[in-house]
Amino acid sequence: MERRVADIFGMEAALFCPSGTMTNQVGIKCHTQPGDEIICDKLSHIYQYEGGGIAFNSGCSVKLLEGNRGRISADMIKEAINNRSDPHKANSSLVSLENTANRGGGSCYDFSEFESIKNLCLEQNLRLHLDGARLFNAITARNENPKDYGKIFDSLSVCLSKGLGAPVGSVLIGKTDFILKARRVRKVFGGGMRQAGVLAAAGLYALDNNIERLKEDHLRAKHIAEFVIEKDFTGDVLPVETNILIFEVKGRYTAASLAAELREHDIFVIAISTSQVRIVTHLNITDKMAERTIQAFRKI
Repeated sequence: MERRVADIFGMEAALFCPSGTMTNQVGIKCHTQPGDEIICDKLSHIYQYEGGGIAFNSGCSVKLLEGNRGRISADMIKEAINNRSDPHKANSSLVSLENTANRGGGSCYDFSEFESIKNLCLEQNLRLHLDGARLFNAITARNENPKDYGKIFDSLSVCLSKGLGAPVGSVLIGKTDFILKARRVRKVFGGGMRQAGVLAAAGLYALDNNIERLKEDHLRAKHIAEFVIEKDFTGDVLPVETNILIFEVKGRYTAASLAAELREHDIFVIAISTSQVRIVTHLNITDKMAERTIQAFRKI
């Protein structure tokens, strides 16, 4: 399974881990030294949702950028790089991007921006990591070639669960020597698994059967959004590019109370802030379920 994933992206080697948090954290650890600084968007999963792992596991600080729906540009990164001749500043060593960007409503990067960022990283001797938890969603939505990603990034993290539907697991991809180092770090992090083949088999099934069908998730999310935007309690709705719908709640509901109201209709959503709700479609959400969701919004 590891060879298969590496081949998909045209990279040398890969490492199976229990979670995307672990693949990100192992990758960060392998790319950095304590005291280094990582440049990323302020909404990045590696900063928002990984338990402070950057500081705890790698001893690094973070330079947070105000991007566009979770996406940052080469120009923004260039401004954020610390002067390496200044001993007062942390050493900028790694740029981490996220595609699709979760808190950006499943937003996708234009590939040309990846190329600009890569050129900057080469010029400034920075490593480039991609948190690709939903990378196959982006590739499907933009009709991209996975091997192009392998030419840009020093490391990729891709998730086999989420949209692909495997029960567990993510894969870290990179050069052979990088993955050899990552395998040792995974062991230190407690991520080595015996009898992992049964989980890897599920990942292979997901790769064989569940990539093309991601288009169905995207269509269902967009269809639900058409009805959500019409409600009087709905404010700004982020553009729906893939399988994530994030919208602002106002007026007679808070995000939490709307989520509770939808739960009464057996519709489970997440209040991701005091004013925003997130809806995610995936392979377990059928057309019938999407229609039930729409009908629930019509009733409230």
